[in-house]
Amino acid sequence: MPCGEDWLSHPLGIVQGFFAQNGVNPDWEKKVIEYFKEKLKENNAPKWVPSLNEVPLHYLKPNSFVKFRCMIQDMFDPEFYMGVYETVNRNTKARVLHFGKYRDVAECGPQQEVDLNSPRTTTLERQTFYCVPVPGESVWSFLNLLFNAYVNANQARVSPSTSYTPSRHKRSYEDDEDMDLQPNKQKDQHAGARQTGGVGGLQWCGEPKRLETEASTGQQLNSLNLSSPFDLNFPLPGEKGPACLVKVYEDWDCFKVNDVFELYGILSVDPVLSIVNNDERDASSLLDPMECTDTAEEQRVHSPPASLVPRIHVVLAQKLQHINPLLPACLNKEESKTCKFVSSFMSELSPVRAELLGFLTHALLGDSLAAEYLILHLISTVYTRRDVLPLGKFTVNLSGCPRNSTFTEHLYRIIQHLVPASFRLQMTIENMNHLKFIPHKDYTANRLVSGLLQLPSNTSLVIDETLLEQGQLDAPGVHNVTALSNLITWQKVDYDFSYHQMEFPCNINVLITSEGRSLLPADCQIHLQPQLIPPNMEEYMNSLLSAVLPSVLNKFRVYLTLLRFLDYSISDEITKAVEDDFVEMRKNDPQSITADDLHQLLIIARFLSLSAGQTTLSRERWLRAKQLESLRRTRLQQQKCVNGNEL
Repeated sequence: MPCGEDWLSHPLGIVQGFFAQNGVNPDWEKKVIEYFKEKLKENNAPKWVPSLNEVPLHYLKPNSFVKFRCMIQDMFDPEFYMGVYETVNRNTKARVLHFGKYRDVAECGPQQEVDLNSPRTTTLERQTFYCVPVPGESVWSFLNLLFNAYVNANQARVSPSTSYTPSRHKRSYEDDEDMDLQPNKQKDQHAGARQTGGVGGLQWCGEPKRLETEASTGQQLNSLNLSSPFDLNFPLPGEKGPACLVKVYEDWDCFKVNDVFELYGILSVDPVLSIVNNDERDASSLLDPMECTDTAEEQRVHSPPASLVPRIHVVLAQKLQHINPLLPACLNKEESKTCKFVSSFMSELSPVRAELLGFLTHALLGDSLAAEYLILHLISTVYTRRDVLPLGKFTVNLSGCPRNSTFTEHLYRIIQHLVPASFRLQMTIENMNHLKFIPHKDYTANRLVSGLLQLPSNTSLVIDETLLEQGQLDAPGVHNVTALSNLITWQKVDYDFSYHQMEFPCNINVLITSEGRSLLPADCQIHLQPQLIPPNMEEYMNSLLSAVLPSVLNKFRVYLTLLRFLDYSISDEITKAVEDDFVEMRKNDPQSITADDLHQLLIIARFLSLSAGQTTLSRERWLRAKQLESLRRTRLQQQKCVNGNEL
């Protein structure tokens, strides 16, 4: 086995060692993967691998071993490369065999040239994916990872290069509040991490988080990538960060658009990769007629400057079930059941639920019933699909929200503090008519242009309908409303490929805040009944957040993520009891409950049980679900009597 090489700083040296030992025998590739897999099993080894999400690109050594947590935004066409090639020394005629895997540019010495006619040359195929940081990732999730990155980044830092890609600017709750969970020392690290740089005469200033100062204005819609002439194609407005071209060599059929991965691989930022973006493009096309087969726009998109879009050659990849850094990566495998952290947390679930219920009750202005339903919504997930019907979705319409108030904005801030990824869609006539919700295929550039609804699983989407005014929806607006309705009802988004639509299933938690009943479909409507109206909503919500210890907030975050992955079942005995109960209710009042109502009761009972850490339905939880539904329906009926036909 190769030794004496730094596997973090010089991974290609490790690969070269295995290749030299095994030659063209394909076993060397498996040995490389096993080597790095074993290295990452060592104590805290993954934490020492510099992350492209957190460490600015100019601090990373070219051809070093890095990791990248990302969502697959697009899949490009497969590309061919020289898996093995031979070089010839022009003076001595000595021949040397090289590997082309994990490289973009052939390794060739000053007196060497590649022998393209060598019988030992092999041509292989690899798949390229365009990947972006996880859309809508919350500040607290990012900062947990960022803290480790700045502690460990010294292992990977080198002198700044002339090109610079800003590290991801994370979304914050307020300019002066997004660091409220960090120690002062960490704030100083963030301040010291600011750098300036430029490409093509354009200058910018970056920092390891993104300010969302435009979040409450329409200006955020045009804030994408103002610092760069290259559109990084992020799904959400205002997102910034290191988009990457990811080269995959094995099992690329497992990589699907919108999946989230933790990738480990070799960073490639060779300036030669940017040649198609320079003025030399025309000349290079004359030298290589094959380049003329692609349009200039396609070349620009598929071969962007490496200083803006670095390449990662994947050695190891792990599909992530979630992006909560407070939990183990795998939660539905056998090893997670024996995890000490998980078992310890489950033993103290009851007080955590009680504290969370109290916290959300205060956030909902004293409405404990609405807080109960919000907990069920936040832990809901599509657990299976029966034909086209997604089971487990639980879209909640929180009606009764005060109009012309900052309540919905601050409620979203509360949710941001609890979930790993979220987005607030301000449902105004202007946004509905002008925003692009549906991803579509650009055949000129041969890429998938992202839209707002290109989101990874378990993202919390908060639709603020209280901002909706009277106005006219044009054709794109109607199309966007239809897209939202399909997302809510069927948990799918139909991507536009011009000549046809392609269905992409999703698993998005949708919460709709509205004054009256929402224009959009919902699985459950709960009308807010505030028990108090704070004279200053911002001050009230800020004091609520500051009163919660960071350790308690972390427990809430673990609770809401962990419960999504618990197994659940209903015994034959309880199934029979539920059936008998349904028949009895129908006997007493045939109009009181339908098959759809029974389905919703079962969904509520499921998440009510899981919220208490119970993986089977008990008689007690079934009765509690019926009680909650009775209270909710009574409240809606009372509101209808007060406001006529509003509900």
